[in-house]
Amino acid sequence: LSALAPDAQRDMMIASIGPFWDANETWLVLGVGILLVAFPEAHGMVLGALYLPVALMLVGLILRGVAFDFRAKSAPAYKPHWDRAFVGGSLLAALSQGYMLGRYVLGFDGGAGAQGFAALVALCMVAAYCFIGAAWLIVKTDGALQAGAVRWARSALRFTAFGAIAISATTPLVSDRVFARWFSLPELLWLAPVPLLTAILFAAAWVALGRLGRAGAGGERVPFGCGVAIFALCFVGLAYSFWPFVVPERLTMWEAASAPESLLIIFAGTVVVLPVIVGYTVFVYRVFGGKARALSYD
Repeated sequence: LSALAPDAQRDMMIASIGPFWDANETWLVLGVGILLVAFPEAHGMVLGALYLPVALMLVGLILRGVAFDFRAKSAPAYKPHWDRAFVGGSLLAALSQGYMLGRYVLGFDGGAGAQGFAALVALCMVAAYCFIGAAWLIVKTDGALQAGAVRWARSALRFTAFGAIAISATTPLVSDRVFARWFSLPELLWLAPVPLLTAILFAAAWVALGRLGRAGAGGERVPFGCGVAIFALCFVGLAYSFWPFVVPERLTMWEAASAPESLLIIFAGTVVVLPVIVGYTVFVYRVFGGKARALSYD
């Protein structure tokens, strides 16, 4: 998104995420750590199949983090270079995550069709991140930047919906077990609210963005709230589809779990660390609520 905005608006974009930056990346580290300790066999199997995209994702995250910090402290003449590095790192990380999701859904199939599907999911993942990022800018900014964010969110929402439909339609087709879990009775009846609610949230976000395009309209938080809820529902759907498999159709969580002693250690650590992260995140969001202001290290 920063490539589409003037310099002053780029500064405001960086300022809108500055206080929340490091805390959000902690969740990724925590998730990888838990997977390694609690499910070491699954960790090795997943990383073995996705070694290259995982490496590219880490390169993108490092590049993005370095560009974020250096941009805020560099002279104005060098900021465009860090902007490009930030965009490149963010794009590489998003594409890698989407590609890994596509490969995971298809059980790490290496055929040409599977690779094409993974590439499609990668592009749609970028669109999803663009949508929720633009929705965040709507909440945290105003004026011309907010108006631009509304346009970006509307464009990205279309591809986000396409990606959600593609994954939802493909997942039951690649596994008879998943198909039976979603389309057997009575499961079909009590699972129906998940896709229906997701469709309603997409529609609500689209309507809210249309209203925000008109002067004086309210509801700035609606698109972001819908985006968070859509992501949560998609994760719930995927978790239900593959339960109890950690690696689709290959390894269940019971087979992949480490020794009870190791699980007890990671449980004790999580009981301490997780509330701290949640509490810190809530605290930061409360302290730095409201519209963003220019970020400066002077």
